[in-house]
Amino acid sequence: LGLTLFMLLSPVFGFFTTPLMSWFSRKHEFEADAYAAKQRDARDLIRALVKMYQENASTLTPDPLYSSFYDSHPPAPVRVSHLQKLQTT
Repeated sequence: LGLTLFMLLSPVFGFFTTPLMSWFSRKHEFEADAYAAKQRDARDLIRALVKMYQENASTLTPDPLYSSFYDSHPPAPVRVSHLQKLQTT
């Protein structure tokens, strides 16, 4: 009975915790980008990110709702924009 309840309720909890965990992960990515930009020139990181996204054939403009729900990393344009803002400050 306990296992059956667990198997029935796990997807429900997962539905609500997935966006929260994705938000924390994206927040940490922004913090890591800020740290890397402080240590080195942000332009180097921007070039590396663009190259990585191109080589991985990642979607550069994902659906914002889907991205905010499932993606553990911010979309490339958002990361590059954030790094460019850090570069000017």
